Amino acid sequence: MRLAFALASFLAICLAAPPRTSHHVVHETRAVDPVDWRIVRRLEHDKVLPMRFGLRQRNLDRIEEMLMAVSHPESPTYGQHWTPSDVVKTFAPSGDTIAAVANWLADAGIARERLRLSVSKGWIDLNATVGEIEDLLKTEYHVYSHSETGDEQIGAFLFLRFIQLLVRRVEGCASYSVPAHVQPHVDLIKPTVHFQHRPVSSRFNKRGLNLGAPSLTRGPKLSNKKIEKTLSLATCDEAITLDCLRALYSVDYTPVATDRNSYGIGGVNVHLLPRSPVTHISPVEFTPQAFLQGDLDLFFRNFSPSLVGVKPNTVLIDGAIVQTTNQSFNFNGESDLDLEYAMGLTNPQPITLLQTGDIVEGAGFDNWLDAVDGSFCTFEGGDDPTQSCGIIAPPNVVSVSYGQDESTITAASAMRQCQEYAKLGLMGTSVFYSSGDDGVAGNGGVCLNSELQPVRRGTVFNPGFPVTCPFVTAVGATQVNPGSTVNDPEGACEQVIFSGGGFSNIFPMPSYQADAVTEFLTNHPPPYTHGEFNNSGTELMETSHSSSGRLVHHLWSVH
Repeated sequence: MRLAFALASFLAICLAAPPRTSHHVVHETRAVDPVDWRIVRRLEHDKVLPMRFGLRQRNLDRIEEMLMAVSHPESPTYGQHWTPSDVVKTFAPSGDTIAAVANWLADAGIARERLRLSVSKGWIDLNATVGEIEDLLKTEYHVYSHSETGDEQIGAFLFLRFIQLLVRRVEGCASYSVPAHVQPHVDLIKPTVHFQHRPVSSRFNKRGLNLGAPSLTRGPKLSNKKIEKTLSLATCDEAITLDCLRALYSVDYTPVATDRNSYGIGGVNVHLLPRSPVTHISPVEFTPQAFLQGDLDLFFRNFSPSLVGVKPNTVLIDGAIVQTTNQSFNFNGESDLDLEYAMGLTNPQPITLLQTGDIVEGAGFDNWLDAVDGSFCTFEGGDDPTQSCGIIAPPNVVSVSYGQDESTITAASAMRQCQEYAKLGLMGTSVFYSSGDDGVAGNGGVCLNSELQPVRRGTVFNPGFPVTCPFVTAVGATQVNPGSTVNDPEGACEQVIFSGGGFSNIFPMPSYQADAVTEFLTNHPPPYTHGEFNNSGTELMETSHSSSGRLVHHLWSVH
């Protein structure tokens, strides 16, 4: 749902403010130059873009304090979670902020009736032509093509007298600008410098490079051999089954209120719908990644027979589908894995799957906002009221097994997304992210140089995101060491994968980490310099569980 911007009370504020003009200043710069992408042409001036202007919110300097007040067991207000209206009222931008941005757009010749304010009041939306936006932001939009897949996406370059040099070399500063008097009122503007570095059409070339695909070098291993050995607690060092996990972590619990509880896979924004009395735990999957019911049933027949034929409750977000056209481990492996173990361990707890992103554009992490706020829902460049947006209450637990390198996201975008996780926490939702498979390196084992740019022979830690956000819980990976049993101490994963870690280069260390991190660095000083990691940033202090050797049952089909 969206509120028309032209509300009488709001217009009164806007119209009362006199026009202002000021010089433009660079507001945001692309975090990392796109590798393997090349500029092929300028974007057509008459193409319409769904622009979103993220407004600066109030009281964010107190958000950690507010969150600790409801989440710390020793707090007198522990467990007294906020309502959606509390969140909107506390963090909504000021009237001056809304007016400043609206007046800037109106003074630039954009009719006020074209502007819309989201229900959360955090975004102004505008469908505008490329020509209008280039003039507004003093930038140029170009179309980039991926060298291997042919995928195309748009990007913006700062409009300077040196623009031709920048375009020819496909390097330099990809940025956009806003008037100096408007800058304090804007967090970020999309689409601009926020580049999706991974190609999305790899679902057609079977390489599994799209978001959510299993790692090409690590993760579950494929084999065409039939498992002859009877799996038991004695073989947990070879294959982690449901029984292994139950034994390792003393899981002996049967839900008693399944009519009011559900476990789901996904993530959502919290501030619009009231919490349901039903407890939700939600995993997320990214189209074209999808589970296959036949795979789930094959797994359940072996390890949880009562679940054969049981499907997760699926919520489709932002045009998503559970596609079955492309079937292979690259398309189904991660989704199968998530659901096989989530459903198997929580049975008979219902599972709610949040399937995210359409088959054309795929999905990014901010697509989860669509689940509870219809103002974020777009489909092929525009709003589609038929999509499943703004229809679910925030779940109690969100489980996400994917991530990206922190170096590939701008600080403004990372901060904005992290603040939404804090709001989820205020509402009583816990968000869990996997810490990654490459240790202190980024995806593919890539580290950073001294300028925090990814390079093949980098020496600086390359942390992940959103796992570095201080308002989520990082989940690492352990293993039953070879020759050990479930009764022996586990070890950190260092054979199939390397459990992720590191310190954030964006988020400062939160107060709740200070004592633990100081004690760790003092008593266990790492053999690294401060130039190799940011010891003042948020540390990936993670809860871990056994991940090495998990089984994924996949029924192969030939097309």
